Amino acid sequence: MIVDDSAVVRKILSSALSKHQDIEIVGTAPDPFIARNKIIQLKPDVLTLDVEMPRMDGITFLRKLMTHYPIPTVMVSSLTQEGCDATLKALEVGAVDFVAKPTSRLGSDVGDVIDELYIKIKQASRAKVRVQRNPAENINNNNSIRTVQPKNGTPDNGQEARQNYTVFKGTHKIILIGASTGGTEALKEVLTRMPPDSPAIAVVQHMPEMFTKAFAKRLDSLCAISVKEGQHGDSLIPGQAIIAPGNYHMGIKKSGAMYKVEMNQDAPIHHQRPAVDVLFDSAAKYVGPNAIGVIMTGMGGDGATGLLKMKESGARTLAQDEDSCVVFGMPKEAIKLGAAEKIVSLQNIPNSIISFVNN
Repeated sequence: MIVDDSAVVRKILSSALSKHQDIEIVGTAPDPFIARNKIIQLKPDVLTLDVEMPRMDGITFLRKLMTHYPIPTVMVSSLTQEGCDATLKALEVGAVDFVAKPTSRLGSDVGDVIDELYIKIKQASRAKVRVQRNPAENINNNNSIRTVQPKNGTPDNGQEARQNYTVFKGTHKIILIGASTGGTEALKEVLTRMPPDSPAIAVVQHMPEMFTKAFAKRLDSLCAISVKEGQHGDSLIPGQAIIAPGNYHMGIKKSGAMYKVEMNQDAPIHHQRPAVDVLFDSAAKYVGPNAIGVIMTGMGGDGATGLLKMKESGARTLAQDEDSCVVFGMPKEAIKLGAAEKIVSLQNIPNSIISFVNN
């Protein structure tokens, strides 16, 4: 089902997506109130949802939907600062993924958006969505993992720390993380549990331009470590996570005793730029046994061969398990190759990283 206040957009999306034999448009709606009744009647497998709509905005509607009638949802978002912030909020509330609206609704890039939307609808149809509860109910009961006090002084999820982390011994280590569909919330789960003395972290999350900057800013406000969108030549330093910028590959190079990140716009890999394999391949080449590689939820096989190269270079490697993934694609491919030394749930990833660093 397509939910968008623009009749033109509804018509374009319906016509273009209906050309695919494996997609059936069961209905459209101009606002959440009409959508609510049609969802109950038609029971669609996937929803596309506009962020900005009259009578009720997309985020409010999504929050109600995920509380009472969870359904895989792909957001359709504008490329504005407000659109980026709203989209990140939608992912937090429970959306599976998003596409950015073309700069001109009838412009030449409409075809690219349709192609991307088709792929993400197919991914969403296989995604796990769960009833959204109070965040306090989702706190991990494992006492070895704690919620870390963010820089703004308010504990994430409002919970007090259960016990102190052991001070990291391996500040010369580097943590490399790759994720895609479902990764924004999964990364938040991991990075908000990393203490201020964490080793340097480099992250590739499949996400377009503009959104990565907003994503990094959002994480920076929640984490004890600092988080920033990467720039060419940035040093990897303890207590900081660098997010690969949208539309740029990010790799690591050694510069004297330091490690720096390098950006380029080489051809996409696995249809992605940034690609996880670029980051992991460079870590295998330049960091070797001082690296810890983590592959998380996402569709496709990006990062699998890179994680295997890391393991073969002496790095420690982790893969997120199937039960805790929104989409068990990237970790599955890595596990098939034997690239993952350990397979753990999302909630146990921070503790496993800490164990690898301190041992």
